[in-house]
Amino acid sequence: MPLTNGDVASSVLQIAPHDKALDHKSALDFLQNEYKHQDGLDVETLLDSRSNGGLTYNDFLVLPGYIGFPASEVALETPVTKRITLKTPLLSSPMDTVTEHSMAIHMALLGGLGVIHHNCSTEDQAEMVRKVKRFENGFILDPVVLSPNTTVSEAKQLKEKWGFGGFPVTENGTLRSKLIGMITTRDIQFHPTPADPVTSVMSTNLVTAPSGTTLVEANTVLSKSKKGKLPIVDASHNLISLLSRSDLMKNLHYPLASKLPHSKQLICAAAIGTRPEDKDRLQILADAGLDIVVLDSSQGNSIFQIEMIKFIKEKYPGLDVIGGNVVTVAQAANLIAAGVDGLRIGMGSGSACITQEVMAVGRPQAASVFHVSSFAARFGVPCIADGGIQNVGHIVKGLSLGASTVMMGGLLAGTTESPGNYFVSREGQLVKSYRGMGSIDAMEDKKAGSSVKGVVKSDAGKARYFSEGDRLLVAQGVSGSVLDRGSVTKFVPYLLAGLQHSLQDIGMKSLSALREGVRNGDVRFELRTVSAQAEGNVHGLHSFDKKLYS
Repeated sequence: MPLTNGDVASSVLQIAPHDKALDHKSALDFLQNEYKHQDGLDVETLLDSRSNGGLTYNDFLVLPGYIGFPASEVALETPVTKRITLKTPLLSSPMDTVTEHSMAIHMALLGGLGVIHHNCSTEDQAEMVRKVKRFENGFILDPVVLSPNTTVSEAKQLKEKWGFGGFPVTENGTLRSKLIGMITTRDIQFHPTPADPVTSVMSTNLVTAPSGTTLVEANTVLSKSKKGKLPIVDASHNLISLLSRSDLMKNLHYPLASKLPHSKQLICAAAIGTRPEDKDRLQILADAGLDIVVLDSSQGNSIFQIEMIKFIKEKYPGLDVIGGNVVTVAQAANLIAAGVDGLRIGMGSGSACITQEVMAVGRPQAASVFHVSSFAARFGVPCIADGGIQNVGHIVKGLSLGASTVMMGGLLAGTTESPGNYFVSREGQLVKSYRGMGSIDAMEDKKAGSSVKGVVKSDAGKARYFSEGDRLLVAQGVSGSVLDRGSVTKFVPYLLAGLQHSLQDIGMKSLSALREGVRNGDVRFELRTVSAQAEGNVHGLHSFDKKLYS
């Protein structure tokens, strides 16, 4: 019986006194049949620039859906190019304070991709590519092989160069010659005579597997042995390939790793410019094992990039090409017609970019991502939302508007794996240096020289903004610092967990389901006023500690 202030009421107060309350069991039927308009807006209405202007990520929200599954079941697989799919949709930007080999390795191990910057010499960039490709393997088909004449000192130098100390020793010092022993770090670490040959300290009690052994079978043999390496030999005991225990452990610790199916090596991407000398750089990078080349330009709709795309697709058919940057359908159409396998979307939206302010050219990122990715999807070209990502919510919004992946610069610049320098700020906080590639510092950097014959000295900052011949440099970026975020091995899993929980709130079990839900209007959006944005952030507190994860 209804109660009013603790007393039995003689009559029940109605919410709508003139309407009879309907049976609660009919609520779903009533919603479907009587409510002609769904909550919120469909994506087309939301991103109609004529009505709402150009929107950024902060200007709207995604409305919640129905939760019928745990967040852990949300699948994050997504394409980054026409031919390559990643387990997670996160990429690191090709900036010289964000991505070198350490970031590229760890982003790939965590299921994403790191794009190595090109504001360095060709040799340095190629060496970074080689480090990524050698970090993890299935069967190592081109192992570093020592000869009997190699000294202990030389073996130590090779360990310093490559970062590992286990080397097979063959009669001729080459692959496909007779295996006679193995050298490990323990064999040479405290050996008192550096000039001694490795044959004096190498291990000869070897566990091997015959040629034709499958990777699963070889991993089983290796896991049961107490050895660090498993040589694969033919009937004459000639070395054919090698398997590493460390790679077996990496498989256990990083199940989402972005790897090629045949070689089990990490997928490696690197950026180049669009000038003639970049063709020479690309040849060296391709020889080092590059899988994806990213054409790095602030304005990708140029004759330089179109010709470069056609050149790469003709000369390197096995190499995937990502073009950009673009923010309009017209820009994208030219690059798609030239043959790109993926597109980067964004102009002036990065945290260290001032292109929109200085050049008055660009587009708000939400509008850019939706319009370009919708067009590119018609041709099967995946898109990267590049720039403007400040938190998990921005990642979700970029993906909901049609991007297959998102690229982050400033968000990752404060991590241990980025190449920036740590220092203590005036406020006593640990920070790391970070700069836009259009900053004066980046454009005047002298590291981008090259000693390779025929390769012209240039730098990525000037080339990216078409400023090579300028007597006066006009900055389109700034230099600054970002707070320390710790290792990407903890920060990226936080981003991924947040993304899974967000998709759970939206009611979508995968990124492909999210994109389909947006297309058919099931996923709805709402515009945010300035007051709504203030309401959606921390407010009304005297002080607070914003700890994002533990």
